[in-house]
Parts: sequence; structure tokens; C-alpha cells
Amino acid sequence: MLDATLKSQLQQYLGMLRQPITLIASLDHSATGREMRSLLDDIVSLSDKVTLDTSGADARKPSFVVARAGEAQGVRFAGLPLGHEFTSLVLALLWTGGHPPKVEADVIDSIKALDPGAQGDFSFEVYMSLSCHNCPDVVQALSLMAIFNPRVKTVVIEGGAFQQEVTEREIMAVPMVFLNGQVFGSGRMTVEEIVAKLDTKSGQREAAKLNAKDPFDVLIVGGGPAGAAAAVYAARKGIRVGVAAERFGGQVNDTMSIENYISVLETDGPKFAAALEAQVRHYEVDIMNLQRADKIIPAEEPGGLVTVQMANGGVLKSRSVILATGARWRNVNVPGEQEYKNKGVAYCPHCDGPLFKGKRTAVIGGGNSGVEAAIDLAGIVAHVTLIEFADQLKADAVLVSKLKSLPNVTIHVNAQTTQITGADGKVNGLKYKDRATNQEHLVPLEGVFVQIGLVPNTEFLKGTVELSRFGEIVVDARGHTNVPGVFAAGDCTTVPYKQIVIAAGEGAKAALSAFDHLIRTPVPTEMATA
Repeated sequence: MLDATLKSQLQQYLGMLRQPITLIASLDHSATGREMRSLLDDIVSLSDKVTLDTSGADARKPSFVVARAGEAQGVRFAGLPLGHEFTSLVLALLWTGGHPPKVEADVIDSIKALDPGAQGDFSFEVYMSLSCHNCPDVVQALSLMAIFNPRVKTVVIEGGAFQQEVTEREIMAVPMVFLNGQVFGSGRMTVEEIVAKLDTKSGQREAAKLNAKDPFDVLIVGGGPAGAAAAVYAARKGIRVGVAAERFGGQVNDTMSIENYISVLETDGPKFAAALEAQVRHYEVDIMNLQRADKIIPAEEPGGLVTVQMANGGVLKSRSVILATGARWRNVNVPGEQEYKNKGVAYCPHCDGPLFKGKRTAVIGGGNSGVEAAIDLAGIVAHVTLIEFADQLKADAVLVSKLKSLPNVTIHVNAQTTQITGADGKVNGLKYKDRATNQEHLVPLEGVFVQIGLVPNTEFLKGTVELSRFGEIVVDARGHTNVPGVFAAGDCTTVPYKQIVIAAGEGAKAALSAFDHLIRTPVPTEMATA
């Protein structure tokens, strides 16, 4: 099942096992069942600490449980955890075998403290696809929880192997998570986010932790490329630096392939985000993850402290603040979009494309993202209809040429999307208006992928920091905003060209400007006594 290279790598990892584990298999005679047996045999052959038990009788076949020797409970994989999920399988083997996870101790403590009470157990089912780059984070988070808390049960289901379930439960986006049979969430989620959602008092505890922190010299709001670069450049000045991020890595986490970051030939978003965080942590920056800013209060006097109020009620103070809140996918804002989100309306073709295999789809947007999405989908789905508002596609010529060469793609330019239609809770069509004739057309289909650009995450700044008519933070050449001591960088600003490399450079620039501000202003009294 595994080639020689993978076997060699896996054998090295299995050498880290500290205690024996058992793979309890519930197999059938399907092709997937035979492949699973071959995979399990390969794993067992690579370590004397792993044994195979084929007496499993789970209703979901083929599947297997990774459990500690002598126990029956563990993480269950239904279908083959290969592709992006092979790492999830390896981590489940290691964690079950006693190898410590690279997770903060307080996160593990929070997992162990989860108590469902009289309701029974937290029983999770997570549906994933092998091509989904967002799925591993969720799979690994729920696996970790099941391994460290016996009241948490986790089943990882490969949608391609259980198509009937996917159809019956109307799953049209992955990762999709069910808790005790009810929808719990979809899309990328970290273990901290999942634990916080289960622990209703976590917000109060987090707020108290924030309130207890001493003021920073530089506080960065946002943890994408701009925020990470700002943190590194500021920390290297030997000053006190903090990063408050809603999700470290930002939208980079949702990027499938990065091939234009200078000196890095090719990588993917999650790897790049992990590298950003690792470098920031190397400089002992105080990273406060899962923190969303709610309000900025300028300093009362020159050189005073800027206050940042967080959504959970916590308050942080700093001599300077760098806003690097990034941007998010723009909604098309037509009837049906919100109603059918994750029921045919999707935003990530790499993650959700395989769920539309053999079906008809549309892509809204003719820029690079939209055309790339249409090209990717054309290799999976029955037909792709691309809708572009302008009178020509805006993507690079090489991408447009490739798109036009595909036989199962139809392109409509000068077309305005007016409605996404549906029935029985699922998308069944898209309406668009020909802007030249005003004639409306209906395209029957099962999926719509929205790829029309970004909107800055700056709503909380209205009335405090100057914003452009597009909601971007207005900055000068040095990253200054109109508020003294407050700087901004990255996709949330008026700087043109929303690119990772540009955001990183702007973050570094903002940090240097913040340091220049600090050395030219007096230290506030409440910090000078330290």
C-alpha cells in the first residue's frame, strides 16, 4: 500500500512510540476495505509496538480505531486517511503511543477538563476529503481531544468512501463536523476554537488573562504575514511585543499553493502559516490566539497608552499598536448565497471541489482566483460555468488561455449574478443578467464557488481610524494612520496589490515606524516604574 519512501519515513516516526498500540479494524470486501487492510499490515510491519486486531464490528465499514493496547476506545478512521490526512494518521499513532503533541500545556489541560456532564459524551463525526488542505487541522484537533479525554469520541470519515452518508446528510462542504448527531461547525477550526466552543466559561477566563498582562511596547492586532513580520522586526529591537490574532496565519491558512514568495520555490498555506508562527515564537513574542479586537481607544495624551478592547471583554494596552487584521473573502451578496452556504455555495474549490464530482458548478469571478478555481474544478466536475461582471476576464493571459482550452467550461462575461436558487435545502441553479441586453438567464447546477476578491476586516475601527470608501485603513508611506501611535499594514490597508510578500514587507515597515515612534516619545508613567 505504501511505497518504500513512505514506509521508511513512517518507520522512523513509529520508533518514537513509548507504549504499545492496537489497530482495531472493521473491514469489508470492498476495494477500499482491501486497501485499508494493506495499509494496516504495512503499519504493523514497521513497529513491534503496533498490533492488528481484525475482530472489529463497527457498523461503518471499512474503518479502524487507533487505541492504546488493552483499550477499545480511540480515534476511528472510516475510509483511507491518505493524501492530506496521512499526517493526521501518523499523529494519531504517535499521540496514542505516548509521544507528546506539540501543543501548549494549557491547551491539553483545557481538553482534559472538558466535561459533557449528564448528556453523555462528546461524540464527534468529521467528514473530510483527501484533497482538502483545511481538513487536517480539524481532524488533528478532534483526534487530540479523543486521545486526551475519554469523554470525547471522534470518527474521521473520508467522504469519497461513504458517498451515501454524504448525500443523506447533505454534506456539500468539508471539513464538516457533527457533535452528537447535530451540525457543530464547518471549515477550518483549531483545537483552541473547538474547546472554547464547548467550554462556555473559557471567554471569561481568557479575558481575565488579558486584563492581567502588563502594557506592551508594540501590540500587533492580527497574525497573518503582515502581523508576523511586524512581530519579528519589533521583537528584534529588544522591546516587549504582543500579537493578538483571531487566527494566526490569517487567510494564508486557506491558500492551497504558494509559488511566488521570494526564496520559497513552493509551499502551501498551512505550512507557511506554521512557519510564520514558529519564527514569531522564536523571538518569545506573547502570542494571544483566538482574540478578536472590538475597539481601539487612542491614547489620552502624546506618548500615552493605546487601549485595545477585545470581543471577550479583555483589555490590552500598548505604547504603540500595529493593525494587521487582513481581509476575508467577499460575498456576492445576492439572494440565496447565505441560505445555501455549505449547501452548494462554497468558497474553497480545493477543499470542496471533490464533493461535486460529476456535477454542474459555477464560478463567480474572472480574476486569477476565479479562473484558477474553474480550471481546477473542470478536472473534477461535469461542467463549469464561469460568470464575470466585467466585459473581459481579468486573470493572467496564460490562465485565460488554459481555461478556454477546456471542453467542459462555459464563460459568460459582462454578466451580473442576480440570484442563487435552490430547493429542498440545496442549490439547484444560478441566475445572471446579461449587462448588454438586460436579459436574465438561469443556469441549472448543483454548486456555486464565489471568487470575487477580498473585504478588509476593519469594521471595528469605524469612527476611530480613517478608512477609505472601501473600508481599508488609510496609511502613509511609513504605515502611519491618522491616530498617533497606531500603525497599519497588509491587506487591511490602502496599499495596493494584496500579496503575501507585500504584506510581509509592509509589516516590517510598520514595525520600524512603530519603533521610531517609541524612541521619540516618553515612556508612560505606569511603565516607567518597572
